[in-house]
Amino acid sequence: MIFKYDVLVIGGGHAGCEAARAAAKLGAKTCLITMDMNKIAQMSCNPAVGGIAKGQIVREIDALGGEMGIITDATSIQFRMLNKGKGPAVWSPRAQCDRAKFITKWRETLDSTEGLDIWQDQAEELIVDNGTAVGVKTQWGAEFRARAIVITAGTFLNGLMHIGKTQIPGGRCAEPAVYRLSESIAQHGISVERMKTGTPVRIDARTVHFEDMERQNGEVDFHQFSYMPTPRTLKQLPCWTFYTTAEAHQTLQEGIADSPLFNGQIQSTGPRYCPSIETKLVTFPDKEQHPLFLEPEGENTAEMYLNGFSSSMPLDVQLNALRKIPALRDAKAYRPGYAIEYDYFDPTLLHASLESKVIKGLFFAGQVNGTTGYEEAGGQGLVAGINAAMACSGGLPFVMKRDESYIGVLIDDLTTKGVDEPYRMFTSRAEYRILLRQDDADARLTERAYEIGLASRERFDHWVQKKECIQRIISFCETATVKANDINSALEHWGTSPLTGTVKLVDLIARPQLNVRNLAEVLPELKSVITEAPNRQEEIMEAAEIKMKYKGYIEREKIVADKMRRLENIRIKGHFNYEELHEISTEGRQKLARINPETLAQASRIPGVSPSDINVLLVLMNR
Repeated sequence: MIFKYDVLVIGGGHAGCEAARAAAKLGAKTCLITMDMNKIAQMSCNPAVGGIAKGQIVREIDALGGEMGIITDATSIQFRMLNKGKGPAVWSPRAQCDRAKFITKWRETLDSTEGLDIWQDQAEELIVDNGTAVGVKTQWGAEFRARAIVITAGTFLNGLMHIGKTQIPGGRCAEPAVYRLSESIAQHGISVERMKTGTPVRIDARTVHFEDMERQNGEVDFHQFSYMPTPRTLKQLPCWTFYTTAEAHQTLQEGIADSPLFNGQIQSTGPRYCPSIETKLVTFPDKEQHPLFLEPEGENTAEMYLNGFSSSMPLDVQLNALRKIPALRDAKAYRPGYAIEYDYFDPTLLHASLESKVIKGLFFAGQVNGTTGYEEAGGQGLVAGINAAMACSGGLPFVMKRDESYIGVLIDDLTTKGVDEPYRMFTSRAEYRILLRQDDADARLTERAYEIGLASRERFDHWVQKKECIQRIISFCETATVKANDINSALEHWGTSPLTGTVKLVDLIARPQLNVRNLAEVLPELKSVITEAPNRQEEIMEAAEIKMKYKGYIEREKIVADKMRRLENIRIKGHFNYEELHEISTEGRQKLARINPETLAQASRIPGVSPSDINVLLVLMNR
């Protein structure tokens, strides 16, 4: 039987969910094909969303009209804003979620999306006609035809799990791997490589000695992921911190010979920034202890996630080592940690729209592009879903620049530089991170999303109202003056030097000890301006304050970004046969020919292309 759609999305993880919903919201008749409808948006590892730079990505997904932020807020059981002791450029929201409720909420969201169907099956073969993807064949013998196809298969493509010397085919614990799909894609000239990731043991909370750990409570202030009013309603639970011991290390060391990572069993590359516990012991032999974090999996379950103890060691080695840690001396496990190897496709063979350069109408998003993390997957899925729908309607590709979003940085890094290990986003990867703060993703992206039809009118109006409120506060502070007699007693109370005369209010806000909130407590006129905001007053105050405190830094970075945008506007694709440009280095010619960059700015970011190579291209373009 043949089913016909505009867009097919293969895989119901975080990338697939965002892609399917975005495509359907933009008017494309869409079908999401997933192996298990009861595990849609499954949190395969830690049921946590956000973190350093990742939280910014989720805020961007929300500002664009995606769902990850809303669903995270609705299912959060602990929220924290990381890096608050540093500047706002690196503040990053993070939430621990109820795993089961997260899945349920996503399923409800997809079921209520008009124009979106779900089919439970396994895609096995890509159908290509004259260089264009036109459909897939499934395990059940069904054939789906579409004008655009998005591959978001996660770790399932030829997935192989490892626990000690035991190897089990699968894409996740107790879930089968997907065979044949990788091969059917690779035969058309798309290169396939292997990567590895892992997940820790799950602990029964009833067997844990919490008195030997340090409690880590969440925050209950106004911060959240979504810019829309989606308050946290679930019971807020603590996380717990403690450390490994020398005895635990000794047990793990004795089992290293049977570790798949060190006995030659696993050949693929794992994530550098989330190493297994055995890798930590080998890499840092002088460390007597490593931090561990025990985190809840849900509001009503005893299952807990042991962050920091990812492992593929044999079962007995894992459990014996855990019981050498005082807090876990009586611990029981629900399942051991394991490693998993899987296929991914070379992301340099993608356009910035995430459409394949090799097969027209075929898009890739998530871990199949060599990334790791729900957030990176969700951001890619949203972009791929938007562009799949655009491809069906004849619209222009939706592409974000590096100074516009972390998602733009992510996709540019993937398509320009490629990957040699699982890619994880960090604030350090963004050269314009003062412009890409978690507080202002709506300012950067909501209007663009509204223009293409993804962000709702309600979201757009909410942003416009917020923007006006922020500007009123800033305008007031830039014009209002404060006299010494009116404020000095408060300034001394807050530990900052008193005034000797009259100053502009904005100059007081620049002081590190002061903020809009505490100044509003003693300045009735400022408080009056703030209360004009009908809702989310604390968020509005914070956004206005950041703009005023860091105005110089923001403006300086905008100047740098504007200069680079000039290179972004110089399009070079199709202008050169790089193999004939002997003025350019051999490595530069090879890299340029392989990536075939769209713009001069993208060419400048290709590893191996030197500044002198860029100067040659610039001269030739001027000619």
